[in-house]
Amino acid sequence: MTYFDRSMVPSAPLAPPHDQPIKRGSREHLALMCRTLLDTHDPYKPALIDWPKLTPEVQAKIVSLPIWDMAVQTEGRTGLFVKTFGETVKDPLLKSAVEMDAFEESRHKIVLADMVRAYGIQLEDEPDYPKPKDAEWAFMRSGYSECIDSFFGFGLFKIAKDTGFFPPELIDTFEPVMREEGRHILFFVNWVSWWRRNMPLWRRPWFEAKVLAVWLFLIWERIDMAKGMGNNTKAQENNFTLNGSKELGVEVSFPELAAICIAENDRRLAPYDPRLLRPRFVPGVMRLVLKVLRKPA
Repeated sequence: MTYFDRSMVPSAPLAPPHDQPIKRGSREHLALMCRTLLDTHDPYKPALIDWPKLTPEVQAKIVSLPIWDMAVQTEGRTGLFVKTFGETVKDPLLKSAVEMDAFEESRHKIVLADMVRAYGIQLEDEPDYPKPKDAEWAFMRSGYSECIDSFFGFGLFKIAKDTGFFPPELIDTFEPVMREEGRHILFFVNWVSWWRRNMPLWRRPWFEAKVLAVWLFLIWERIDMAKGMGNNTKAQENNFTLNGSKELGVEVSFPELAAICIAENDRRLAPYDPRLLRPRFVPGVMRLVLKVLRKPA
């Protein structure tokens, strides 16, 4: 898997003109969200990435981060989940967009695996990734999880850049991956909105129950991770998105981290068509928390 076959992407429909309002759930909404993902694809090949040579001190810091097992396994699992969902999609344009999403997720795993080899990072043996029985559930679990992890990941990437923890050459190498994460969550939240308005009425209660169940699962998962922190290396890996500033050697208060994440989330999604929905739940909760924390006693 070295490139995405663009010849398989339908030539129509095109995204609606910029001055044309769109209705959520419409064919125009579908075309806009799919074309935005498809037309902004970066065809870079992981095998051609020239990993920058690091000083021994910088390389030791990067190798010591407790995230690499989790990162490789998450991308491997997510690529499978999205690919499995794509196999169930009938609409040609939507199917192409989901397949590109799956391709890019799998490519992220290759990028990380190449970096691991380049810098001598030792990983655990990868587990098997069983094919999910409920493709829609798996896609939703991956999508909402990315909405959480990308929000904090954007902020931590900004901190790593500003503090010099990651040298500029490594920042430039990973920038395409960060852009893709923004595109993926943008596509996902618009798919949720579009699908809500196009599914049969009898399916809606079951779908909303799935959405609630996914969020409860993800919240429980992260609470369980936080409980297991201590000296548990695996738990530290899984909870990195919430505690990563300490791993980067920076003492940042939670309000400061939340503000950085909100600003970076807004900045990274700003270039895309304003008619597309943005992820709202995690940024909204963080904005509410900041209001409460800043309120005078």
